[in-house]
Amino acid sequence: MQGSAHDHVANAETTLQQQIRLALGTRPDARLFRNQVGSLPDPRTGRLVTFGLARGSADLIGWRTVVITRDMVGQRLAVFTSIEVKTPTGRVSPQQQAWLSVVQGAGGIAGIARSVTDAQLLLSNLPT
Repeated sequence: MQGSAHDHVANAETTLQQQIRLALGTRPDARLFRNQVGSLPDPRTGRLVTFGLARGSADLIGWRTVVITRDMVGQRLAVFTSIEVKTPTGRVSPQQQAWLSVVQGAGGIAGIARSVTDAQLLLSNLPT
């Protein structure tokens, strides 16, 4: 039995997400976590339970540690990081784009990764 086109895209995105987490997981200056967003009925009560950071929030969230200005030499700062993982043809929802814009506007690192290289480039660029 074959799965739907949606299942194929979801599996490709999950595979890419795992590749990105493994590739970036060796960096001593970054920590990223899977952020599964959705809702399911509680099997005991039937009540809908939502999970994840927020609707539209990215697939991978965490931080990148950086050393900051001269007067704070030696101190470390964690820069909030949010990576939305998409296949080459995957579409970003308006909620996801809004989330990324808010994170960028607040000085965080945020963007869309369609490959491990995209994710690595996102982490190497700090907000100004």
